[in-house]
Amino acid sequence: MSDVPESLPPAAAPELSAPVRPVASPRATVAWIAVAVAVISLAASVLLWQRLTAMQEQLARQSADTSAQAVEARTLARKAEETAQADSAKVAILDSRVSELQAYRAQLDNVLQSVIRVRDENLAVDLESALRAAQDQARLSGSAEPLLAALRTVQQRARQSSDPRLASVAVAAARDMERVRSASVPDVAGLLARIDQLLREVDELPAINSVGKPRAAPAAAPSEQPAASAPQGSWSRLSQAFWEQARDLVRVSRVERPEDTILAPEQIFFIRENLKLRLMSARMSLLARQVEAARADLAAAAAALGRYFDPAARRTQAAAALLQEVQSYTRAAETPRVDATLEALARAAPDQGR
Repeated sequence: MSDVPESLPPAAAPELSAPVRPVASPRATVAWIAVAVAVISLAASVLLWQRLTAMQEQLARQSADTSAQAVEARTLARKAEETAQADSAKVAILDSRVSELQAYRAQLDNVLQSVIRVRDENLAVDLESALRAAQDQARLSGSAEPLLAALRTVQQRARQSSDPRLASVAVAAARDMERVRSASVPDVAGLLARIDQLLREVDELPAINSVGKPRAAPAAAPSEQPAASAPQGSWSRLSQAFWEQARDLVRVSRVERPEDTILAPEQIFFIRENLKLRLMSARMSLLARQVEAARADLAAAAAALGRYFDPAARRTQAAAALLQEVQSYTRAAETPRVDATLEALARAAPDQGR
């Protein structure tokens, strides 16, 4: 058996068992729950209050920022309105200026159109005046270059013009340019030298009624003169000299104009001076490029030379040949004409009655 006593004393039995807790009543439990709920509610209220306070502060800051932005926006709006008003005033001023500029441009267009119309109408007249001036300049200078330059200008401006009437002017100008280029220009210096030679020989020309001067006779060949004079003696030489002197004293010829043979020596002097004046006048006319006047003076000089001077004399024949040569050169000294271009310009010019 065991050594444990079968029974214990009653006092020792409670020490060996677990302590027993008192059982809580339902009211206490409810109270504790209520306290816990109140604590939780208080904590939640504190948290909500804190959040509400933070939100209020944030809303206050946002409201202040919004107010500041609203003030700034109103200021900017006021400035924008003032700027818009100023811009509207400027736009109105610019509109008025644009209207004035448009009116001014319309006036300028009208003036330009009228100027172009007048220019087209007067272009033919201007070209004709320029061409006539160039023709006079070419006649005075003895060169065809001014006339060629004027014809080139007429041709260029006629082609650039929108007037259809000037189309024929360009064609006529081209034709006249070819004619001017092919024209020969006389040697005025050579003509003047020939006239000067004639002036020096006038005093040596024998008059038609002069006596005592040998007539022109064919000179014997140098080889024949010694052979003819070899058999002649002194009497033969004397008789031949006497015969030559007698032949000079007595001349038998046919007189076409008897009044020319009874001229006094004073009249012959004035005839020579008149011939010189005619030649000098022709010289001055050639220097002035007045070909028609030079031709008239040369013709008068040729008539005087053939009428009052001995046509059988060698000097007279040489002077007549030289004068005829000068006359032939002056016939070719005519300035080229541009009648085709002038006629085309006259047809293209506006009527004076309009």
